[in-house]
Amino acid sequence: MRRLSAVFVAAGLALGAMSPALAAEPPPEFGTDWDDPRTAVPEIQKPPTASCTVRIVDERFDDFTPFTGTFTPPPGCPGPWHKVVLRMEGKVQGVQFDRLGHLEVGGVTLFKTSTPEPSRDGISWSVEKDVTAYAPLLRQPQPVWMLIGNVVNDTYTGVLDVQVYLTFYAAQGRYKPADTADDVLPLTNPRREGSAIVGEVTVPPNTERLVAEVYATGSGGGCEEFWYITAPIVVPYSCPADDGPYREVQLEVDGKVAGIAMPFPHVYTGGWSNPFLWYTLPAPRAFNVRPIRYDLTPFAGLLTDGQPHQVRVSVLGVPEGRPGWDLPTNVLVWRDTRASRTTGGLLSHRLSALTNDSTHTVVDGWNQVDTQGRQQLEVSGWLRTSRGYVLTTVKQAVSNSSLHRWLGDMENPDELTATWSDTSTVTTVGRGLLPTVSRSEKTFVLDGLISVTPENRLTTSISISDAEDARTLKGPFTVAHQELSDVYTGEAAYNFGVPRPQRNAVGTSTHRYRLTSDLGGCYDRSISTRNGFVTADVQRCD
Repeated sequence: MRRLSAVFVAAGLALGAMSPALAAEPPPEFGTDWDDPRTAVPEIQKPPTASCTVRIVDERFDDFTPFTGTFTPPPGCPGPWHKVVLRMEGKVQGVQFDRLGHLEVGGVTLFKTSTPEPSRDGISWSVEKDVTAYAPLLRQPQPVWMLIGNVVNDTYTGVLDVQVYLTFYAAQGRYKPADTADDVLPLTNPRREGSAIVGEVTVPPNTERLVAEVYATGSGGGCEEFWYITAPIVVPYSCPADDGPYREVQLEVDGKVAGIAMPFPHVYTGGWSNPFLWYTLPAPRAFNVRPIRYDLTPFAGLLTDGQPHQVRVSVLGVPEGRPGWDLPTNVLVWRDTRASRTTGGLLSHRLSALTNDSTHTVVDGWNQVDTQGRQQLEVSGWLRTSRGYVLTTVKQAVSNSSLHRWLGDMENPDELTATWSDTSTVTTVGRGLLPTVSRSEKTFVLDGLISVTPENRLTTSISISDAEDARTLKGPFTVAHQELSDVYTGEAAYNFGVPRPQRNAVGTSTHRYRLTSDLGGCYDRSISTRNGFVTADVQRCD
């Protein structure tokens, strides 16, 4: 019997949202075909205004050659736009691992995704993303770059046939022009320093607000794809890390920490040793990797001198020299249109000491690593604008609590229960009579178990939760409140280490996505599958 962590590491990646097709009676086992991939995520709401669609990618990815092209804004929809929607469509057939995809327009990362593993008969899938925030970038022709690195040979036959479209919806009538940043900038002169990305940004002299985006993913099939199961290097486990599984995505501006965040525990469609879990329903965020957002406005007054300033993004906890983290970074800029220059500085900067404790014990043959990690950051900065002085304070608190257990030298069974908390509060004083407070509380949970019987029957049970409570206040009054719950649960088993026809795989899964808002009502959809076919698709509220 092989070590389970080695099975962990041999895993892979997922995508889509399609109309349901329920099987009358699912087969007793997985066959050579199954339903196309989909998710319970709501469709993007589009306005009933004039629209234009531009295809920006049309490529069959069969190696590690990127697609390159040019985007030209549609002459029939010159803007302003109310909304811009990206849609990726794909087809693949045969045998293939999951692959990670990355799309840039004008050097800016618009979209990051992963691919489903195909059936022998073939699958198709699609995924949409609201990219209205990047509208300033899309007003001019831009170079397009996309890569889904893939290996195609006599064994892995699946070629990824992919098209990407941008649809522009005109601002008409009550559908007003989108309220976006004025500039969207990539880092210039980016370079790697170990697991970190270091680059520069030069912001306009009249900048009044700054937000950075980091599309952070641990990937590539090695231990950093499954960073949350790594154990301290002194512990007998086949995915060691210097200080254990605690990871934190940290952003620095000119050498000073400007933002901290918990990475999301992405699980791709080959993950947790069991592709049969993900053939039809992927894990949360696998189809649409969401960026971490950092409000850098307290630093704005230090950056408006017209000079390039260094931005460094790193992942704390990654062992020296270990690959696996990808950290594309964008900077969104809002300008003070009535001022030629804004000026300001930092008022305070407090970064707590990092707590990262991993305790190893052995009880009745079970190895156990109990990890507790946390850190806090508070930054205040002032800015002199055309409307007077503005004070912005950003408070962040991140933490991770996990319990990782495995039995004996063979690491069988191998189980993890982990929770990540990420809270950010941005308070702005000076843009109105009352202070504005935006607060986001995110919670990620991963609870999983892999076991292999003496007969080599491998079973994976897993639950993944992505939750957020976000609200905006004006003084004591709540002006917006939204709650998100995105939960996947599944269990699948197959005969391990035998040819595909002898795997006798079975599996069940459910994806439930709930979103409530005091502005937009309620959305609650749940999709369930058995052996690759949808058995239930329930919409609980509109």
